[in-house]
Formats: sequence, C-alpha cells, structure tokens
Amino acid sequence: MEINYNKVVKIKKIGKVDISELEEKVKLLSAKDWDTKEDFKVNYNKNESSNKGALGSTQHIIFKFINKKTTPFEYIHCSRWNIWEPILMPILINATKYLNYEHPYFPKIMLASLPAKKFIPPHIDGKSDGYVAHKIHIPIETNSESFFFLEADKFHFEKGIAYEVNNGKVHGVVNNGDTNRIHLIFECLDFDTQTPEIKHQMKSPKISSI
Repeated sequence: MEINYNKVVKIKKIGKVDISELEEKVKLLSAKDWDTKEDFKVNYNKNESSNKGALGSTQHIIFKFINKKTTPFEYIHCSRWNIWEPILMPILINATKYLNYEHPYFPKIMLASLPAKKFIPPHIDGKSDGYVAHKIHIPIETNSESFFFLEADKFHFEKGIAYEVNNGKVHGVVNNGDTNRIHLIFECLDFDTQTPEIKHQMKSPKISSI
C-alpha cells in the first residue's frame, strides 16, 4: 500500500502554473484522441458498471495509471507518455514544489474532459487504499459555470491554477456552462517514504501497448 503522511484535509489552492504549451496542444486534439482502446484497457474503472456512474460523461486521455487489483500494484506507462512527458513534467514539478519532496513520483496522470451541461455525481475515489496519494487538478479549459463540490462546499477552479483535493471525501462536479471542462489531473507521492516493494514497482513500470 502506498504511503502519504501529508494528504490535504479538504482542498488546497496551490497557485498558478504555466500551462500555455499544454493548452495549445490540447486545442489540437480531436474527438478520436479521447477514450481510446488504450484508455479503456488501462483504466478498469471505465469498464466496470459500478464505476461508470461516478465517471459520468467524462472522457479521458491517460498517460500513467495504476492497476491496484494486482499485488503488488502495477504501475503503467501508456503509449502517449513519451510524447507528452516533455510538456507535462515541468507542470507537475512546479505544481508540487509546495510539498518539498526531493523525489516526487507521479503514479497517475491524465486529461479529463467533462462536456457542457453534464455532471459527475457525488462519489469517493477508490476504496480503502484508493485515495492515498496527493490528488491535484489543474484546469486547462473551464467556464464560470463549472463547479467542484466537496461534501457541503462548492468551489470554482480557475484556469491555470493548481488545486489539491481530498478525493477520499465525497465529491462531485457539475458543468453548467456551454464549453467543455478539461482538467489535467494527477497524483503525487513522496518516493522516498514508500516501501521497498512499492519503490521497485515504481522503478519498473509496465509499458502499455495497443
């Protein structure tokens, strides 16, 4: 099981991150780039009927994922990762400087697009071991009618601002605007505090192939 001694209690506004290069690349994406066979292959949540409601109408482009149905966990690099890594890594590093980890590790990285007039119903991510890591959202495209709910609180996440959320609490999303809501969503762990078994798996990720 992964270890995190510093999970945020609720929501933390981290601050502004330069997303200009990523934003331009996202604008070039077409419909066929979202929810590919590989996305469904690596993210078993998209295939399980018990999780489809939580995902709502959200579409994904997945770069890294974890198979937590294996023992030990299986860390997966998708085929897109090598192409997107030069753009994404500076954003991930800058967004997590506040954690002061000498060796931050990013086990999950994806783009998530919630269409206009759609919502994600209230849910909790994962099960007992499903929400250990820091979970960070950075809006790439949003609108003033897009809101994130955490328990009884309502938040609007601003474009280009990084936020850590406690996805172990009940949360949901509504996009009442006329444009898609696209977030870069990723997890972060302190590599140095993980068990030897987890470290070994992190160093030897499975490479997805479609």
